[in-house]
Parts: sequence; C-alpha cells; structure tokens
Amino acid sequence: MTDDAYLFLADGSVTHLGAPLALVGDLECLETPAVRGWLDAHGVTPASTALRLLPPEETGSIPEEAEKLPVPLSEEELIRLRHALAPGALARVEDELLAYRDCAGERDALLHRAVAVGVPPHRIVQLTGEEPETVASVAARAAGR
Repeated sequence: MTDDAYLFLADGSVTHLGAPLALVGDLECLETPAVRGWLDAHGVTPASTALRLLPPEETGSIPEEAEKLPVPLSEEELIRLRHALAPGALARVEDELLAYRDCAGERDALLHRAVAVGVPPHRIVQLTGEEPETVASVAARAAGR
C-alpha cells in the first residue's frame, strides 16, 4: 500500500473503479507541473470521465495496464474522495461522524451506529479523532449484542 492516492485512466471495463474528479472537487495536485504534464501527455483534462481517482487503501485494484500517477492529497481532499466513493448509508454516517468533530453529543450512540452500518474502526478514528481504544471498545460492545 502506498500513502499516495492515484489518478488513473479507466478504460470501459473499469469505469466502476474510483471517483471522477468532478465528484471530488478541486485538488491542489492538479496545479502541479507533474500532474499537468501527465494529463497533457495522455490528452485528457480534469473533466474527462475516463480520469479517475482512488484513495491509497484502494490503489491495488487499479489494473496493471492502466496509465496511473501517484498524487498526494491533503486530509480534507482524502475525506472528500472517500465520501465520493461511499455508498448511501455509509456516506450519511460518515457525514455524521464529520459533524461529530464539532459536537460531542451522543458519542457512543453515533459510534455504535457507525460500527453497525459497517464503517471500519480505523475510518471512524480518522473521521472523529477518537482514540482507537475508544472505538474498539464500542465495536466490541456492538459485536457482543
């Protein structure tokens, strides 16, 4: 696994992989000479539907033959990318977890719901800033029910 996200060109068989840049929004890396040169070399623009982006934990699913480029993303950009890739229920709970940073009301209930819908504990830690031990404790209690 790498710490970089990857831009890649999706052919017709892998259009389900990654997020189109339009769903993620503006990325600082798109202004770098390396990314601009890579886009120019492949004759694509950031608006191209063939241009996709995957977070570091999913880059192993990019086909070997695909044209790809590692790109650094800020934490906020990674959150937007993961949100763009998340299915409906997961995305709603992730939105609540992000809101949690600003208010601590009903922490255990929210953490329990996040575990119940399948948000991985490491992701809950990233989104909430809670200690891993706290999230593990809530997950263990949820599994014990």
